[in-house]
Amino acid sequence: MAALLLPLAFLASAGAQELPPPVDEALRRAEIPNYAVGAYVQEVGGGQVLTGTNWNAPFNPASVMKLLTTNAALDLLGPTFTWKTQAYADGPLRGDVLQGDLVIKGSGDPKLVMESLWLFLRQLRARGIREIRGSLVLDRSAFEEAVYDPAQFDSDPIKPYNAGPDALLLNYKSIGLRFLPDEAALKVNVLVDPPLAGYRVAPPKFALGDCTDWRNRLRLGLDTPGQIRFDGAYAGACGDRTWYIHPFQMTHVQYFDAVFRHVWGSLGGTLTGPTRNGAVPPAARLVAEWESAPLADIIRDINKFSNNVMARQLLLTLANQQLKLPATPERGAAVIDTWLARKGIQAPELVVRNGSGLSREERISALTLGRLLVAAFQAPTMPEFISSMPLAGLDGTMRQRLNGHSVAGRAHIKTGTLNEVRAIAGYVLAASGRRYAVAFLVNHANAPRAQEAQDAMLQWVYEQG
Repeated sequence: MAALLLPLAFLASAGAQELPPPVDEALRRAEIPNYAVGAYVQEVGGGQVLTGTNWNAPFNPASVMKLLTTNAALDLLGPTFTWKTQAYADGPLRGDVLQGDLVIKGSGDPKLVMESLWLFLRQLRARGIREIRGSLVLDRSAFEEAVYDPAQFDSDPIKPYNAGPDALLLNYKSIGLRFLPDEAALKVNVLVDPPLAGYRVAPPKFALGDCTDWRNRLRLGLDTPGQIRFDGAYAGACGDRTWYIHPFQMTHVQYFDAVFRHVWGSLGGTLTGPTRNGAVPPAARLVAEWESAPLADIIRDINKFSNNVMARQLLLTLANQQLKLPATPERGAAVIDTWLARKGIQAPELVVRNGSGLSREERISALTLGRLLVAAFQAPTMPEFISSMPLAGLDGTMRQRLNGHSVAGRAHIKTGTLNEVRAIAGYVLAASGRRYAVAFLVNHANAPRAQEAQDAMLQWVYEQG
């Protein structure tokens, strides 16, 4: 908790203001002190600040940081920007046999999923390639190779959100484990999605009784590369369930190789050589290309469903595209700093580590968020940006909030949640017809109790704005 609490002297200099009574009362009930709150509300036309407190102070924003990353991407790359994944043949094609290597070059596509890979490889088959009598070479040079520890954030590397970025990220580097109990045979079948060539699964034992704490009872083991085992049991009463995990013991190259071999084989193809890192040789020829969905669609997934893995990819894409260098998080942060300065937004408190908010170190103030939102509303990409955010009471991470309140359906709000952090930021269309930028950040041990106050702020802005 100490890392999130801010120095009192600094907060006093930030100039605490009075919050609306309903918000202040909710914070008192939650036992959240004023110094632990940063808030800023301003009409998007640039009028006076409607309300706020400690708006200059740096706070951990959790996933609200995605608004900074996605808005910078919209502005710098454009809403129609796409990622391209390319396949090159390094060798002659004799009949349906490629006498050489197949090289796949990635550009950091955040949503290269199974359907995309299947269609991409269908292109290769349509070009007459059946057998690859060489290696599968993966050109991942768009992102700089770096040591990544999936356990660093919360010591839980199995969680899908802890998958690291990669220039050839495939299917978010996650797998779904589907458990199908067979009560007649007293056994449990486990399906792996996507199927991984050469990947072995030792299923759990079948158990009687109720379905309590079923994940922990499975006692998942991932310590052996290329294998999943379950030392525990799965109750038949649990029925058909799926558990999504990050197979952290596999490298990105190993994961891509296992998925590629399965899909390529299902299309009638064969690959005789190994899979390795490498670069596109100068003499190789382009034989297939997959183009992603446009950026405007990608940021909807990032913001509405708070996809951390995709947000990391986007920050690195900014670095790669703007600096024309292998991307690193530090280069991505530098691109955002330069972009904010050009927009006239001074943010000395800003700390960007991965662009997703899945960090204990990232910091931003309510004022910077507010000014960012006001500037974004004046930009030509405003419709794409606003529509990427969850709509209160209707979808995304705001689907279950403010149902039955008059502000429901009239606020586009990004949420952020970490241990001791609760944050919201976005836009409220008030009953008056005026639209307001809202940022409300809480860093405190009682932050999980802050939702009432944050929802009260959105309702108050709707009624009083």
